[in-house]
Amino acid sequence: MAKAATQVPLLQIKNLKKDFGDQQILKGIDETVNAGQVICIIGPSGSGKSTLLRCLNHLEQPTSGSVLVDGKALHDFTNKELASLGERIGMVFQDFNLFPNLTVIENVKLAPKRVKGMSDQAAEAVGMKLLAQVGLAEKAAVYPASLSGGQAQRVAMARALAMHPEVMLFDEPTSALDPEMVGEVLHVMQGLAETGMTMVVVTHEMGFARKVADEVWFMADGQLQEKAAPETLFSAPATDRAREFIDKIIEY
Repeated sequence: MAKAATQVPLLQIKNLKKDFGDQQILKGIDETVNAGQVICIIGPSGSGKSTLLRCLNHLEQPTSGSVLVDGKALHDFTNKELASLGERIGMVFQDFNLFPNLTVIENVKLAPKRVKGMSDQAAEAVGMKLLAQVGLAEKAAVYPASLSGGQAQRVAMARALAMHPEVMLFDEPTSALDPEMVGEVLHVMQGLAETGMTMVVVTHEMGFARKVADEVWFMADGQLQEKAAPETLFSAPATDRAREFIDKIIEY
C-alpha cells in the first residue's frame, strides 16, 4: 500500500460534465483528491476515465462544473497561473512523446530550463538524479530511438517529475507497452507511491491497483459508479456494474 494520505484536498472535482458534440462523456463527477493519496481509476473503455484525467490539468475544458486546485477553480486561473499549472500537476501519457532529436537527458532537463529558468548545470543535476531514480542513468546520452518502450516511458516519467509537481497523473501508462516491459514501469510507479507522491492513475493493471492504490474509482457510462479501498472493491463490489466488470476481468 502507498503511504497514508492526509486529508488535505489538492484537487476537488465539482459536478464535472464534458460533452463532445451531442455525446455526453462525463455526466457529473464529484470527488476529491487528497495530498499523498494514490487513486486508481478503472472501468471499461469509453467510460470517460481519460477525459476526466485531462480535465484535471486543463488539457480539456469541462462543459460545466469545475476542477479546483487548492480551492481555486481552474476556470478562474489567470493565463499566467494556467501556464504554470504543469509545474504543479505532472502528466504521463500512453504515448511517450519524447523529442526524438534530443538525448534522454536533454528531454528531461528541457522544461526545468525553459519554464523554471534553471541553469543548464542545475537542470542536468536534477535530470541525472531522476534518471537514476527510474533506473536509466546510463541512458542519459542516448536518443529516444534506441530505447525500448518501457525505457521510453520511464524517461517520460522522469521528465514529468523534473518539474517537481505536487500531483502526478498517469493515463494508462503501460497500455502501449509489450507485456514484458509493463513491470519495469509499474515498479517505478510503486516506488513513487511509497514516497508519498499524490497520484491519479487511469489503468487496466488491476494487480497494480489492488497493491498500490489507497482508493479505487470505478467509472462506467460517464459516471463514477463506485469508489472503495481496493480490497473492498475487488472482493465485494457494491454495484452490479462494478461486479460485472470485475467478474469479466477475473474470468479472462
